[in-house]
Amino acid sequence: MLSFSRSIAFSVLFKIWFGFSVVTFRGTAGDSLRHDEEEQCGDYEVYTTGMQTVDLGERRTGQDPTEDTFTVEDAVEAIGFGKFQWKLSILTGLSWMADAMEMMILSVISPQLHCEWMLPSWKVAMLTSVVFIGMMFSSTLWGNISDKYGRKVGLTMCMMWVLYYGFLSAFSPAYGWVMVLRGLVGFGIGGAPQSVTLYSEFLPRKSRATCIMLIQIFWALGAVFEVLLAIWIMPTMGWRWLLGLSTAPLVVFVIFCFWLPESPRFDVLSGNRENAMKTLRLIAADNGKTMPLGKLIANKQEERGRIRDLLTPQYRRTTLLLWFIWFANAFSYYGLVLLTTELFQAGDACVITQGAKTEPKCNLECKYLTLDDYKDLLWTTLAEFPGLFVTLFLIDRIGRKKSMAMCFLMFSVCILPLNACVGRVALTVFIFIARAFITGGFQVAYVYTPEVYPTATRALGIGTCSGMARVGALLTPFVSQVLLKKSVYLTLSVYCIFCLLATGASMLLPIETTGLGLQESSRITAGQEEMKTGQMSNGSEASPTHTSYGSSYNS
Repeated sequence: MLSFSRSIAFSVLFKIWFGFSVVTFRGTAGDSLRHDEEEQCGDYEVYTTGMQTVDLGERRTGQDPTEDTFTVEDAVEAIGFGKFQWKLSILTGLSWMADAMEMMILSVISPQLHCEWMLPSWKVAMLTSVVFIGMMFSSTLWGNISDKYGRKVGLTMCMMWVLYYGFLSAFSPAYGWVMVLRGLVGFGIGGAPQSVTLYSEFLPRKSRATCIMLIQIFWALGAVFEVLLAIWIMPTMGWRWLLGLSTAPLVVFVIFCFWLPESPRFDVLSGNRENAMKTLRLIAADNGKTMPLGKLIANKQEERGRIRDLLTPQYRRTTLLLWFIWFANAFSYYGLVLLTTELFQAGDACVITQGAKTEPKCNLECKYLTLDDYKDLLWTTLAEFPGLFVTLFLIDRIGRKKSMAMCFLMFSVCILPLNACVGRVALTVFIFIARAFITGGFQVAYVYTPEVYPTATRALGIGTCSGMARVGALLTPFVSQVLLKKSVYLTLSVYCIFCLLATGASMLLPIETTGLGLQESSRITAGQEEMKTGQMSNGSEASPTHTSYGSSYNS
């Protein structure tokens, strides 16, 4: 007890002399006063600015607990995962489901409109590309809105936008109207990744990767549901009904979005500590847990939503590599989705190549999707599930970087056999495996990106990465639908090469985020810089115990 008093006195004198705090105490509600006659003691920890933990031993519980402080990260870790996160998973998952359905519908209605309106192949490709053009221009904008005005504001606005224009596109009278309205749908979908920003900021460290991966199940469910809906709707009711009914998950989201809370990390960063405390108490009550004792503290307020912050020396290498990884991922993923219907309609790669030699220049010949085509499309879409589960098993065992690299590499390996004249069964199997791995790689990127950026630029970081992904998705129809008619071998080689380059880019990322807490600030202390440098040199994982890379405490 005497040594503890001396430590407190020394820290107070040090603070008065040098003008800043050396240590910050943290306690939890579990360390509350025990109503016994004898003195009780509890274990407390001291956190220095160098991110190292020192055990002070015992502290008398008779001291005022309000002297303790805690951060949002501490509160989220103390509250843990519970009922609140389950409800949030379902609600944010609906936005992912809607995103997947709007994307999957492109491979279903393109052949239909090609035949119904006698469209040349380049106009069919433009139906897909215009959606990605809208997403490309809006992704950064939605990220900026989410960083400046709140995650809830950005996500709710973009989902309402998609619902309105998605339903309206079902009434398109001509090709031009479809182009404009689907482009506006794409503009709204560009904000869908902000659901990951919001969701990740409510998750404790140990369950973050697992939960973000599992929420991607809603994407897989959306893709599968869209194919099943097409099997039911297309033969009898047509593509207009399919477009209208595909907005169902968005209707449910809009109805329940009033419950969606704002991120306490955003509230604290923007100076709304009262709102942050209110949200944290709500989560604690919902999960049946107790809040940490003391006062909620935060970093000094920073400018939010500035693109130049992503290209500072601290983040430049990470940002540029992530932009390419997201580009290659979307380019390959959506390319495979579109390539699947083309290959299934032809039967195998050789038929496409032989048909290209005699194909008319205007390319008005069309072929409707058959029931067998829909069934094979369903089987390859189901590959989303094993891809998620395999990556889920690996992501915390071998790390984010190696998981992404492995997924890109395996995709390239599975694409190579498609150059041969394989039969329909073998074609389905190889596409199934390739889609499983490219899906897994995409989801690891969604886990890694919010972990590597601080709260002030997290939404913008995901937004710009998503924007680069949309550039890849914008270009891929001209490869998978236009270039394919000229040379199937050149088409498959393009996808293979890009994924091999993405494999190398994944391994060159400067930091492995496995085991690290979400960053609250872009300011790095000496201790944190040492930790980061150590990871960059040997790729070792940070200890998951009380580690929050890039955060600094200011009492």
